[in-house]
Amino acid sequence: MNLVVVSNRVSRAKANEPMTGGLAAALLPVVEESGAIWVGSSGRVRDGNQKEPFAEIEALGAGALAMLDLPAAHYGGYYEGFANSALWPALHSRADLIHACHDDYLSYREVNAFMARALLRFQKPDTAFWVQDYHFLALGAELRDLGITQPVGFFLHTPWPARAVIGGVPHHRDLIEAMLAYDLIGFQTEEDCENFLAYVQCDLDLAVHDGVVTSRHGKTRAAVFPIGIDPEKFAQLAAKASTHPDVSRLRRSLNGEKLAIGVDRLDYSKGLVNRIRAFDRMWTLQPQLKRTVSLLQIATPSRGAIEAYGNLQSEVAKLVSDVNGNHGEVDWTPIRYLNKGYGQAVLAGLYRTAQVGVVTPLQDGMNLVAKEYVAAQNAADPGVLVLSKFAGAANELDTALLVNPHDIDGMARTIAIALSMPLTERRMRWEAMMTKLRSHTIQDWFADFVDALQDTQSDRSVIGPIMAEQPALRPLRSINSNTRYH
Repeated sequence: MNLVVVSNRVSRAKANEPMTGGLAAALLPVVEESGAIWVGSSGRVRDGNQKEPFAEIEALGAGALAMLDLPAAHYGGYYEGFANSALWPALHSRADLIHACHDDYLSYREVNAFMARALLRFQKPDTAFWVQDYHFLALGAELRDLGITQPVGFFLHTPWPARAVIGGVPHHRDLIEAMLAYDLIGFQTEEDCENFLAYVQCDLDLAVHDGVVTSRHGKTRAAVFPIGIDPEKFAQLAAKASTHPDVSRLRRSLNGEKLAIGVDRLDYSKGLVNRIRAFDRMWTLQPQLKRTVSLLQIATPSRGAIEAYGNLQSEVAKLVSDVNGNHGEVDWTPIRYLNKGYGQAVLAGLYRTAQVGVVTPLQDGMNLVAKEYVAAQNAADPGVLVLSKFAGAANELDTALLVNPHDIDGMARTIAIALSMPLTERRMRWEAMMTKLRSHTIQDWFADFVDALQDTQSDRSVIGPIMAEQPALRPLRSINSNTRYH
């Protein structure tokens, strides 16, 4: 089969370019290995009708990267409007932050339709399309409207919330009905999948049997595919990064004190405010820990044009300043706060340097930073992962120290426990987590979904138009023959 992967963002990142976890970082290595073609936004917009929509096509390992200039008239309403001011807060159970107008929804649908038209050039009898994430919930339906009958799958990298929360999204019914044009819909956790199916049963009044929904589009399977990383590759990056100048300078600056690290986009779902308050509380309750541990918080700016994000950036910066003012000394800064991104190679070295990894989102689909922190550790002297129980990764990394990110005092106590944990226990916990990471890698996730998509039996009745002859895509090479979906 020929596989076309579609996402809003694509990645051309080298090891030294900024890239913090997330979809783009996850897809890059498997697209390079698989021979798939990866289609997404170029990051540019263009006015008027685009006769030749792709700004650039280039090789990406065994596959290819196709970058598309999106329509300027609709990009703001699509991206900052509906996708990130309505869908993103809803998917992270922040109904209080949902804000979108009707024009935003129309722009969202226009960009989904635009992407569908652009994908027609890749249609072959053996092509399968795999759409990624909340930016393109309606893309499957747009492809069907254009006559595509080949398998079309979708994977959601975020959580899927309870019925009442998703019901707060304008046009939620139309969107979820459109999602049922996909043959296969993948989720990070069982809870996400169950929430989706509960909406389909109760709000759309559709039959569901063993995870298969029957709608006017045909049959759609909903299943769980928890995303992984390449732990061995990340461990190699971490070992090599010890000589990187940024990592070396960090180690020298510690002067023997311990380090905790947090690496996140600057997003309200990541729990940054509560995390910083937990460190403040720890130093207040246990003043003997002052000068013995500092927090390195890397918070990459994100979606700054959206009011909620601008407010968060101001709040976090003020809070860091207050905590440093209260606890700091002339020769010691409790919180090192950086608003910039780092490449995977440098991040791996920073993770390895830290005795505690702090991953405390209020809600997260998976959170690959948690997995990367574990993989980066020195097996002889591993650090401790403090992990929110509301991150999808907590379902697998259950020997991390799990916390409730809303419980400031509880997090403060747990961070202190992590700092004093004996080596034997640290090794035991780390080895158990590494076993989980090795048992289900990013390559397994990719292959499992593709295998499941190939197995879907669609009863689409519309025959697609005969397309102009296009250069053949590289065939998808099998990465793993085992399926783990259910």
